[in-house]
Amino acid sequence: MLEVLRRIVEEVNNASNLDKALAVIVHRVKEAMSVDVCSVYLTDEIQQQHVLMATEGLNPESVGNIRLAIDEGLVSLVASRAEPVNLGNAPEHPRYYYFPETGEEKFNGFLGVPIIHHRQVLGVLIVQSTRSEKFDEESETFLITIASQLAGAMAHAAASGEIERIVQGTDDSIDNSKPLSGLPGAPGVAMGTAVVVYPMANLKSIPDKYIDDVEEEIEVFNRAVETVRNEITALSSRLTEVLPTEDKALFDAYLLMLDSDSLGGETIANIRKGNWASGALRTTILDHVKVFREMDDPYLSERADDIYDLGQRVLAHIQQTNQKQFDYPDETILVGEEISASILAEVPSEKLKGVVSARGSSTSHVAILARALGIPAVMGAKDLPVSRIDGRPIIADGYSGNVFVSPSRTVREEYKKLAREEAELSTELLTLRDQPAVTKDNVHIHLFANTGLLSDVTPSLNSGAEGIGLYRTEFPFMIRQRFPSEEEQYKIYRQVLEAFHPRPVTLRTLDVGGDKPLSYFPIEEDNPFLGWRGIRITLDHPEIFLVQVRAMMRASIGLNNLNILLPMISTVAELVDSKFFINRAYEELLEEGLDVQMPRLGVMIEVPSAVYQADNLARRVDFFSIGTNDLTQYLLAVDRNNANVAELYDSLQPAVLQAIYQTVESAKRNNIPVSVCGEMAGDPAAALVLIGMGVDSLSMSASSLTRVKWVIRNISMKRAEELLSEVLQMEDALTIRQFLNSRFEVSGMGGLVRAGK
Repeated sequence: MLEVLRRIVEEVNNASNLDKALAVIVHRVKEAMSVDVCSVYLTDEIQQQHVLMATEGLNPESVGNIRLAIDEGLVSLVASRAEPVNLGNAPEHPRYYYFPETGEEKFNGFLGVPIIHHRQVLGVLIVQSTRSEKFDEESETFLITIASQLAGAMAHAAASGEIERIVQGTDDSIDNSKPLSGLPGAPGVAMGTAVVVYPMANLKSIPDKYIDDVEEEIEVFNRAVETVRNEITALSSRLTEVLPTEDKALFDAYLLMLDSDSLGGETIANIRKGNWASGALRTTILDHVKVFREMDDPYLSERADDIYDLGQRVLAHIQQTNQKQFDYPDETILVGEEISASILAEVPSEKLKGVVSARGSSTSHVAILARALGIPAVMGAKDLPVSRIDGRPIIADGYSGNVFVSPSRTVREEYKKLAREEAELSTELLTLRDQPAVTKDNVHIHLFANTGLLSDVTPSLNSGAEGIGLYRTEFPFMIRQRFPSEEEQYKIYRQVLEAFHPRPVTLRTLDVGGDKPLSYFPIEEDNPFLGWRGIRITLDHPEIFLVQVRAMMRASIGLNNLNILLPMISTVAELVDSKFFINRAYEELLEEGLDVQMPRLGVMIEVPSAVYQADNLARRVDFFSIGTNDLTQYLLAVDRNNANVAELYDSLQPAVLQAIYQTVESAKRNNIPVSVCGEMAGDPAAALVLIGMGVDSLSMSASSLTRVKWVIRNISMKRAEELLSEVLQMEDALTIRQFLNSRFEVSGMGGLVRAGK
C-alpha cells in the first residue's frame, strides 16, 4: 500500500491542473481500495455549496451538476465535523441525501474524509461500496493520507482561482478579486508584472512561459539535445575500457531516448502549443517519469530516475542558451518559491517595484533587503501558483501580505488610489528628515540606520539617521569566494566610519550560519538555527575573529566613532572569551605603533538565555542591542523562514514583549544604554511600545526612519508608558497589533501601518 500511495502522490503532484489531479485521485483510489465508487466534492465558498467535481462509479453526467447546500447530506456532515465519517449503511443515516441521477442507491458502505489546508475545509473525498459494512481502519487512514496530499494541489488551485472556475464554470483565466494571503514583508504597494525566478537545472521548478517565436524555441531545444547527445557519446567512449558491458548499456539507453520520437517529438509538440522549451521539456519528462514509475517491473520502474536525469541534462543546456541579458519589464515584481539577495540584485533598481516569495517571513534576508531598497515585499505566500503566473499583472500589498494575480479592474483602481495616497504621505514625511526625534515632552530617542552594503551609506545619510546602529559585516564575506583579508575589510569599514563621522557606527562581528551560509565555508547541519553560527563560529576560529576586529579598530583610527557588537551571545563565558580576543587585537595594534582606541563594546540580546543573564552581561559591556528577529524566533520556537509556521512569528507576542521589557530593565539597573536593532524597530506600531519601555535608540532600514520619527514626535513619554501598561495586560499579538494600529487611525495617520493615507 505504501508504494501505491507514493505513486498516487507523485501523479497528483505532477498533474498540470486540478482537473487532472482529481481524475488521478478518483481513478487510482478506486483501483487501490477495490471500491465501487470514488468521488471528490469541492467547496464553493461563494455559493455555500459542495459540488461533485470528479467521480468514478457514479453517473459521469452528474459531475458539476450535483450540488449540496453547506448543511445538506453526508458530504456536508464530513465537512462540518472536519473529520472522517465511516458508515456501514449510509442510506439509513438521517443526513443521507439521495440524488436519483447519480445512480448511487445501490451503495451502502460510505467513507468520507475532509480535504483540509491550514484549518480550512476545501472539499471532501469519498469512497462507497455495495457492501453493508464499515470500511476498515487501514482504508480510513489510507484515504486520510490521500486527502492530505490532495489538499496542497487544491490550495494552489484556490489561490489561482481555478477552483472558482471549475465549480462555477467560468473561463480558464486567473482574474479574480480575491487575494492570495501571505505575510507582510516590506511596507508599500507594488503594481506591475510578475517575473518568475527559479533555481537553475531543476525541472520541477520550471514555470510555463508563452512564446511568440515557436521555431526559434524548437531550435533551442534541438541544440540542447544535440549537445547532450555528444556529451554522452564522448563519455561512453572514454569509459569503454573500464565499464562493464551492462553499465555501458546505460549510455546506449540514454542515446536511444534522445533519438526517440517520444522525447523529442512530444517536447516539440508541446512547444508548438505555445510553451517555451524548458516548460515543454518539463511536461514531457514528468509524463514519461510517471509512466515508468507505474510499471510493475522493478528494473523498468527504476529507469524513471534515468529519464529524469536525462531531462535535467537537456534543461541545463537550454538554460545556458537562454542566459542572455534578460529584459526586465519596467514594473517588475519578482516572484518565486524562494528569492535570494543575489537574484534581487540582478534586477535594475529602476525597474524593480516589488517582491513576492512563497517562503520566508518579514525577517528573511530578502525582506530586510527589500526594506533597505524601499520596495514592497510579501513573504510566505506558500499557495502561490508560481509556475502559472509569469508575465501576468500582479499587485503586492506589503502591509497586509495580500497578493492579487490578474486583479479585476475594481481592485486595480482601488490600489492605484492607495498608491497615490501613499506617495503623498511619503512626501509629507520627508519634511521630518532633519527634525529631531524627540517626544512631546522632549525625550530624545536616537534613530539609527541598519545597513550592510556600501551602496546603502548615501541613502542612510540622506534619511536623517543619527548614525549606523547595525552594520552587517557578513555581506562582504558572502559576496566573495574566500574570506576577505584584513586590508580588504579595513577599506570597507573605513569608508563607512568616515561617511558617518562623527556620528557613531556599530559594526557587528561576523554573523554567518543559519540562513546565511558562506559558499567557501560550508556548514552542514540538521538544525542550523540552533547550531554553529554567529559568535560560536568566530570563537572557534580566532584567526577569522582577530583579523576582523583588527580591521575594525584600524579603520577607526583618527575617527573613534566605532562600536563593536557581538552576535548570538548565549553565555557569559562567550562574552569573556570574546573580550579576551578583542583585548589581544588591541594590544597587538598598539605594539605595532598604531594609535588605536578601545571601542565601545556591546552584545546582541537575541537568545533567550541572554535575557535571563542580562544583569551579568550588562556589567561587562557598554551597551545592549536587542535583536528582535532571532529573539522572536527562539522564544516562539518558530522558524521565520518556514512558510508553514511563519504566520505565528510576531514580535508583538506577549512573551517577546516581556523579554524585551526585562532586558531594558536590566540595562537601566546597570546604567548602560539599550537599543533595538531588529526589524521590530522600524514598525511604527511596535515603536509605540518600545518608547514606553524606555529604549534609548531604535535602529532600522533607512526607508522606515521618517515613519518612526513621526510616531516619536507625536507622542509623550507618559502616553507611551500608558499604552505599554495596557498592552502588557493583553494575551495575544493580534489584539495588541489591532489596539496599536487603531491609535494611528484615530490620529489620522493610518497610512503608517496600511496601504493608503
